[in-house]
Amino acid sequence: MFRKILLIFLGAFVLIQFVRPEKNQITGISANDIATKYAIPADVHNVLKRSCFDCHSNNTVYPWYDNIQPVSWWLNSHIKEGKDELNFSEFATYSPKKADHKLEKIGEAVTDGWMPLGSYLWIHRDAKLSSEEAKLVSNWASQLRSQHSVPAGKKENDHHHEAH
Repeated sequence: MFRKILLIFLGAFVLIQFVRPEKNQITGISANDIATKYAIPADVHNVLKRSCFDCHSNNTVYPWYDNIQPVSWWLNSHIKEGKDELNFSEFATYSPKKADHKLEKIGEAVTDGWMPLGSYLWIHRDAKLSSEEAKLVSNWASQLRSQHSVPAGKKENDHHHEAH
């Protein structure tokens, strides 16, 4: 009986290897990438690429273990969740108010140390931010917020009415 259960489990494991989620990879830079709207100094871009883009862009660099199911499903779910929260590849589509809020959260996340996630850092130790890198990213996000801030009291869709 045990052998039969083991064979069924093994067969199911082999079969699920053929059910793979779509990879989160694009070639080139998205037309809506944050870099198309905001200046990103090379040092900031390098930190974002190393520590943020795998989960918060349309171009993930996958580890070898992504080829094993159900790990790939879990990673895909995690990436989707990260992109739903913040997607640097689609940042230019954000309204000014939403972009301002996301920039504020970026600064908080790196300053307070809750990004990158601890679970991501277990495997991707090189993604850990030094205090200098966290300050660099936080200062960049703050500077962008001050340069592109939405005037107080201005509603998000007021700019639609002004354009007409």
